[in-house]
Amino acid sequence: MISRLTGKLVEKIPPQIVIDVGGVGYEVDVSMQTFYSLPALNESVQLYTQLVVREDAHLLFGFATAAERATFRQLVKVSGIGAKTALGILSAMNADELAQAVAEEDIKRLSSAPGIGKKTAERMVLELRGKLVSETVSDGLFAPALLADETDDIVSTLLALGYNEREARAAVKGIAKGTEVGEGVRLALKNLLK
Repeated sequence: MISRLTGKLVEKIPPQIVIDVGGVGYEVDVSMQTFYSLPALNESVQLYTQLVVREDAHLLFGFATAAERATFRQLVKVSGIGAKTALGILSAMNADELAQAVAEEDIKRLSSAPGIGKKTAERMVLELRGKLVSETVSDGLFAPALLADETDDIVSTLLALGYNEREARAAVKGIAKGTEVGEGVRLALKNLLK
């Protein structure tokens, strides 16, 4: 799996960009939220990524933050939402806005995203409640939740294993910064079993 790309931004044609990493150009689809946060051409850029393998293509999706990538991963698990639709949702609203809309069961706001009707919005509320990672919303209070990259990766792994955001964040408390991701996941799982 390609988890992160760091390189030179060589092309920007929404919604695709090309990042040159050591002489290899990676074509990456990004949300408009990420696209607007990109630097100028030929500048250095780092994106969190998700590789989606289909019968006819290998598609790479890029995200400015780990929270946006974690949200994308949760969105594609919802029945009826594919990778392109998930990217469209993240173009219409950022991860925090989506988490808030799901928490408030705001069907009107959710169905305003491209490709999302009322029934899909209702399914999103049902299936995503308590599972979305937010950068600024924590238990209904606004507070910065900027974690080290390793901690973000550990939380993302726990979310992928089916734990909700609250459980995952509680499990990583006390794990030293700089802990290798595999070891961090092992320690977090141990914390969850206490």
